[in-house]
Formats: sequence, C-alpha cells, structure tokens
Amino acid sequence: MRGYTAGKDDVLKRLRRVEGQVRGLQRMVDDDEYCIDVLTQIAAATKALQAVSLGLLDEHLKHCVADALAQGGEGADAKVREASEAIARLVRS
Repeated sequence: MRGYTAGKDDVLKRLRRVEGQVRGLQRMVDDDEYCIDVLTQIAAATKALQAVSLGLLDEHLKHCVADALAQGGEGADAKVREASEAIARLVRS
C-alpha cells in the first residue's frame, strides 16, 4: 500500500483541478490574453502542483520511510536516501 492511498481521492481531485488550470492556460494563450495574466495563472498552477507534491512527500515520509526505518537494514537507508533525493528535486524546481 502506498502512503497516499488513504487520501488518493483528494490527490486525484487536486490533480484534476491543476489539469483544469492548465487547460485554462491553453485557452488564455489561444485567445491571446495579456502576458501578465497568463504568467499569473502559470504561477497559480505551479503552486498547486507544489502543494500536491508536498502532500505526497509528507505521506511518503510518514508511511513508506517510517515503515522502512522500523524494519531497519539497508532498505531503510535506501528509503531515506530516496526521500532526500526527492526533496532535493523539489527544492530545485
């Protein structure tokens, strides 16, 4: 079971909302909307995706990493390293 399984419906709902935002962005560009308005909406979609990713990361740490640490061994080290790499990717984006 994945860490986000319990909140899967919420994650999907948020992703669908982002999908709608991106479709709206496509319409804005197609309709030649003002540049700053398009950029503002891109920032909103980016923030929404960041919120989803932070929620997934939180669940990953609470469930996947915590379970691996409880079991110990090399698997635990690998999960911590994997989580650290994911955090680094999020910080860079």
